[in-house]
Amino acid sequence: QVQLVESGGGLVQAGGSLRLSCAASGRTLRMADLGWFRQAPGKEREFVATIRWSLTTDYADSVKGRFTISRDNAKNTVYLQMNSLQPEDTAVYYCAVDIGRSGRYEIWGQGTQVTVSS
Repeated sequence: QVQLVESGGGLVQAGGSLRLSCAASGRTLRMADLGWFRQAPGKEREFVATIRWSLTTDYADSVKGRFTISRDNAKNTVYLQMNSLQPEDTAVYYCAVDIGRSGRYEIWGQGTQVTVSS
């Protein structure tokens, strides 16, 4: 049973940076695709970034050039470096795992709150 624990959220001023971490336990995720999603109040959950087992990455247009996803397979951890944060980035951020690399994320963390003040 894989468990994901996010950390690193908090309150930051516009233009600031945060680094989110998501540590997995229960099995190695070396061959899985990993992603970050977010959900703002009153909005649908949306894709933020993914890093595949092959280390290729994709980003939502809204975060390209500002956010960077990375992974440390030795630590079974995925990161999201967020720079130039804006109030519209305020949301609960979730990490997720696509074990079968099917495009469907089956395992989710509990989320970490990111709040960006103007």
